[in-house]
Amino acid sequence: MLVSAPRFNETDAKAELWFVLLICGDKYSVISNLEYQGLITAFTNLPELEIIKKIKEILEKDPNFFKYVLKIVPIQFICETDLELIKKIVKENYSTYIERQDSFRITLKRRKNKLIERDALIETVANLLNNPVDLENPDKIIRIELLDTVCGISFLEQGDIIRTTNRNLKN
Repeated sequence: MLVSAPRFNETDAKAELWFVLLICGDKYSVISNLEYQGLITAFTNLPELEIIKKIKEILEKDPNFFKYVLKIVPIQFICETDLELIKKIVKENYSTYIERQDSFRITLKRRKNKLIERDALIETVANLLNNPVDLENPDKIIRIELLDTVCGISFLEQGDIIRTTNRNLKN
């Protein structure tokens, strides 16, 4: 999972994340800082969308559960930032997550990445699917996170990303 936190509050966000993953049943998660301020990663032994569902249940009961975690993006595949490798992963896995009738959108987030041109990546991935494109209200989202030389790929539905409202932080 890729997790956003306010800058300089990553340590507190890591503690919150560790605690919520423990509540969700993962006693052995690995939570790490990234070289990007405000971003941390969490590797879990449990299925990422199962974790997201459990966290949503926690947030339904207590919307202010998180004080420092701002956003949680489930990541299903990790690879080097290489167009051919990204293409291979999407091609081999999209049919597991996207039905023939499902519309889709590609969301690309890039941080410190000049290795792959934005339009070339989107066009290459989009050409792998025969599904209809819907930029406003897609059934599925192919989310690609480029962090320099590392790439995260996810096949998500609209509600699979957790966004919190942290009124407790002063900017």
